[in-house]
Amino acid sequence: MYIVEKTFTVSAAHKLRLDYESPCQNLHGHNWKITITCESPKLDGNGMVIDFKTIKQLVEKRLDHSILNEELHGMNPTAENIARWITEIIPYCVRAAVQETEGSVAVYDTRI
Repeated sequence: MYIVEKTFTVSAAHKLRLDYESPCQNLHGHNWKITITCESPKLDGNGMVIDFKTIKQLVEKRLDHSILNEELHGMNPTAENIARWITEIIPYCVRAAVQETEGSVAVYDTRI
C-alpha cells in the first residue's frame, strides 16, 4: 500500500451552532493546520498516489480565507465536520486531521 501525507495551513473563520453558551458562537478565525493522508495499492502513470499540489489545492481553493459557514453549506463547521468533509472531496483520502488550535485536533479516518 502506498501512503502519502500532506500538511499545510489555511486561514478561515467560522462560528459554531451549539446547544450551550460559548464564545465560539461568535464569528472568529483560526489558522487551521490540516494533515491529509491518502493511500492506494497502485500508483498512477506519474508514479504517484495523488500529487501533493492537488491535495492542497482542493482544500485551499474552498477554505483558505473563507467563512466556513458559507463555504460548507449548512454544515456546523466544527473541526470534526471539516475533517470528514475533507475525506469526501480528496481522491484516495483515508484520513484527515484538523488542528484548530495548538493541542486541539480532530481526526476523521475512513478506515475505522
